[in-house]
Amino acid sequence: MTAIEHGFSVAEPWIAAYGAFALFICIYFESFGAPLPSESMIVAGTVLAMRGDLSMPIVVAMAWASAVLGDSTGYIIGRIGGRAAIARFGPRIGLTEERVDRLTGQVRRHGFVMVLLARFIWGLRQLNGVLAGSLSMPFARFFPANALGAALWVIAWVTVGHFVATLLP
Repeated sequence: MTAIEHGFSVAEPWIAAYGAFALFICIYFESFGAPLPSESMIVAGTVLAMRGDLSMPIVVAMAWASAVLGDSTGYIIGRIGGRAAIARFGPRIGLTEERVDRLTGQVRRHGFVMVLLARFIWGLRQLNGVLAGSLSMPFARFFPANALGAALWVIAWVTVGHFVATLLP
């Protein structure tokens, strides 16, 4: 079994049973920290939509909305308690006050691009919103980067789903 078939075989039953709601929940929670298979869910949702079992516009809308809302939830979490958590636990992982100050400066200068590109990097995608909130990125700058990054990310994985659909029987 190829990796594509395995990923699809894991995600497909959830989406088949619960529809686009399963896609929404998975991506929402993955977007602020939970290690869930959101890419596989988008690919499976796309394949099911191409087979006629789901609506493609609903798959795209749910994936985008859940990614934006999940990252925004992470942003709020980071804004409320992120700085205190960094101060308490950061030194254990090498996040000294000096490094946090440098990161805050980087976010001030390059935050839009950082948020946009983090969506495509596993690990950063899950912590993107939390870090942006913790490092005091203004929400007015965070939200457009989050929305655009989510749109590009969903388009990329829907495109992969179209390709996968041609490979599956």
